This record gives sequence, C-alpha cells and structure tokens, in this order.
Amino acid sequence: MDNNNAFEYTYSAKEQEEIEKIKRKYMPKEENKLEILRKLDRQVTRKGEVISLCLGIVGCLIMGGGMSMCMLWADSLLIPGIVLGLLGMVVLGMAYPTYIKITEKEKERLAPQILALTEELNMR
Repeated sequence: MDNNNAFEYTYSAKEQEEIEKIKRKYMPKEENKLEILRKLDRQVTRKGEVISLCLGIVGCLIMGGGMSMCMLWADSLLIPGIVLGLLGMVVLGMAYPTYIKITEKEKERLAPQILALTEELNMR
C-alpha cells in the first residue's frame, strides 16, 4: 500500500493559546458592564489617595526641615525649627481626614451610577 497520501495533523494547545492571546491584543476592546463597575469603584478612592499621599509627603518634608533646623543650627534656629516641625506634624495629621472627606464626596457623586450598574448586572 502506498502511504504517500497519508494525512498528518499536529495540534498544540499551547500554540493555540498563544495565537488567541496575540489575537486578543489586536482586537478592539469592548468594555463590559462589570469592567465599568470595577473602574468606577476604583475611582471612588483614587482621588482621596493621591491628595492625602501628597499631603503626607509635604508634611514629612516640612517636619524633617524643622528637625534639621533644630539639630544642625540649635544655637540660632531652635525655636523656628520647633515651629516648622509642629507645622509639618499638623499637615501630616490632616492627610487621613482629607482622605476620608474626599472619599465620602466621591461616593456620593458616583453612588447613583454604581447602584444602577449593580442593579443592571443583578437582573441578568
């Protein structure tokens, strides 16, 4: 019998997965409702995190400047260094309450959209 016309087939699951992965990269992205809901949920805290982080960094730098003034120039800048250090502590202490207040405002602003999306997703 002649085997020249034999059918040969090779299948590799890894190759197919890689092909699908590459294909998904170049296809237009469609946002589904769950992805939109996740994005809105992250958006609630992001603004407060950024602002409170900036306040914390600035407060630490101010407090560090006051500590430097106290330690390096104790004979001439001790009192201004203490005042500057206390001012830095006040700014640093404002970071968390600022985060809470901004997050609450963002929750109020985005709550209708988030609740509408959750109701729509629960209806499925």
